Amino acid sequence: MKTSTHDGILVLADISGFTAFVTTTELEHGPQIIAALLETVMQRLSPPLDIQEVEGDAVFAVGPDPALALPRRLLDVFDQAFVAFKALQRELAADASCSCGACRSVPSLDLKIVAHHGRFLRQQVGGHGQVAGADVILTHRLLKNGVTDRRAYLLLTEAMLEWLGLDASRSGLDARVESYEHLGDVRCFVRDFPTVGEAAALEAATAA
Repeated sequence: MKTSTHDGILVLADISGFTAFVTTTELEHGPQIIAALLETVMQRLSPPLDIQEVEGDAVFAVGPDPALALPRRLLDVFDQAFVAFKALQRELAADASCSCGACRSVPSLDLKIVAHHGRFLRQQVGGHGQVAGADVILTHRLLKNGVTDRRAYLLLTEAMLEWLGLDASRSGLDARVESYEHLGDVRCFVRDFPTVGEAAALEAATAA
């Protein structure tokens, strides 16, 4: 079995409200809407990250350190993924051609992104690429956190913040500690994504 170990970024972009949306809307349109939203996020994350897997309501992406020459550029990548998500969400919600529950429930969805810097193992299992390791598990666990005052946000671990070269005490981000069995306490930092006005400006700048 061919394996390789890397230090790098592990990212999960997850759609908030997915379970309620899928279980209460029509099968014909619900999954298509989720797929379209995930695809637009993937297009912003890759490059510079590599899409590892689509996990139902989430996109899992990784990026070995040597492939990421400008660390702070990733913050713009995350913001652009959110902006693209919100732009498509608005477009889908404004489409009056269908009045089904799925199409009318699009505004109930949102996006959160978790980013961690750590070590991961790349391997082939049954002909399929896979990444493994404690930091991979941690990144997935971080989706289940204690952030309850917002649905759309970026959560960075302390390791990620250090890799970005940001001073935690001067970052202006909301600091918190999440605890997980077998993984212990994990210091994290949370910030909001751009507001509607900021997102529109970023969208225009990106298009230009």
